[in-house]
Amino acid sequence: MNSLDKHLEQRARELYHEASQRIDPVTAGRLRAARRHALAAAQAPKHHATRWLIPTGAFAAIALATLMVWQPVPHDTVTSSKQVVGMPGSSVDMDTELPPDADKTDPNLYQNLDFYGWLAANGSPHDQPAKH
Repeated sequence: MNSLDKHLEQRARELYHEASQRIDPVTAGRLRAARRHALAAAQAPKHHATRWLIPTGAFAAIALATLMVWQPVPHDTVTSSKQVVGMPGSSVDMDTELPPDADKTDPNLYQNLDFYGWLAANGSPHDQPAKH
C-alpha cells in the first residue's frame, strides 16, 4: 500500500466513526439487531440438507424395489401368429385364425370396430388390381 491508500483508508475510518457517533438510537438498535441476527445465522449448524438426505435416499430405494417387484413378466410361452405362419410345413392361414382373447389384447383395438368392418368390406388398396 502506498501512502495515498493509507491516507484514504484512515480518512474513511474517521468518517465512519464520526457517523456512528451521530446515529439516532432507534437506527443503532436496528443495526445491532441485524448484526446479531447475521452472526447467529452464520454460526448456526448447516445440517438442513443432510437432515433430508437419509429419508430421501430411503424413499428412493423403496420406490426402486417396488418397481422391480411389480414389473410385469414377459410371457414367452405364447407363440405369435407370425412365427407359426412362417414355419415350414405349417398350413395355418391368417384368414381362418381365431382372434386373440380379449383379456390378452390391447383394449384400444376395440375402439374403432366400425372402421375395421368397413375395411374388411372394402378391402385394402393392396388387394385391388392396379389401374394402368
